[in-house]
Amino acid sequence: MKIQYLPDNVRYRSLSSEELRQAFLMDDLFVPGKVTLKMVDVDRQVLGAALPTTEPLPLLAPKEFRTTSFCAAREVGVINMGGAGQVRTAKEAFSVPHKGCVYLGRGTEDIVFESASTADPAAFFLVSFAAHTTFPSRAAAPEEARILSLGSQAQANKRRIHQFIHVDGIRSCQLVMGFTELEPGNVWNTMPPHTHERRCETYAYFDLPEAHRLLHIMGTPQDTRHLWVANRQAVVSPSWSMHSGVATHAYSFVWAMGGENQSFDDMDAVPIHNLR
Repeated sequence: MKIQYLPDNVRYRSLSSEELRQAFLMDDLFVPGKVTLKMVDVDRQVLGAALPTTEPLPLLAPKEFRTTSFCAAREVGVINMGGAGQVRTAKEAFSVPHKGCVYLGRGTEDIVFESASTADPAAFFLVSFAAHTTFPSRAAAPEEARILSLGSQAQANKRRIHQFIHVDGIRSCQLVMGFTELEPGNVWNTMPPHTHERRCETYAYFDLPEAHRLLHIMGTPQDTRHLWVANRQAVVSPSWSMHSGVATHAYSFVWAMGGENQSFDDMDAVPIHNLR
């Protein structure tokens, strides 16, 4: 497991495009037949991917955890970006369709990812935070999420937010997770932008055609930067950074947060006219 140390809200201003990509962009998570994990020093967040092809893939505890199992002191949220699959544990088995979610609580053992078909493999994106209490493992299909419809066609940001893991849905210790899907002909997300002073957030973009790209806007509102992002790549957004995005095609993205406040609406809006 690679450990990644994020620049602070002063140092990022002096970084080149390539240095920004190395610091904040996770562009090598999905590897066929492997589980890939990266830890971010902020909140000790772990994000990763499992892309099972011909064989099931176990989620093992990295040596950096110094535990016997991955969830010995952690919780995990999983959203499937690919074909149908299954997440098995020592006690349960969860069928996970495209855009389905699984929550694995602290103490869950023998976690295994597998695909229903090798022709259309599952692509599991996962985010994990430390957990100090235990909640039951659960799964939910996309239609079982709490769904919010936002935006307008006139502003090219008509979208649906699917909330899976939150205080009124699947309960967790500190993880909040779901996904947003833009309707055809819409390309903007999270505009006007905002920051999360009490939470670190990760965005993982998917369902973006191979020939297209997304412009992820980051940095402080007074000194913005950007990252060009491809399908199934993720960006880590520390609490001081705003986040917004626009693409050359409609897309979806997983959002996941961990921190001291689980309220989805805990955000500090940035007026568009203040952006620099």
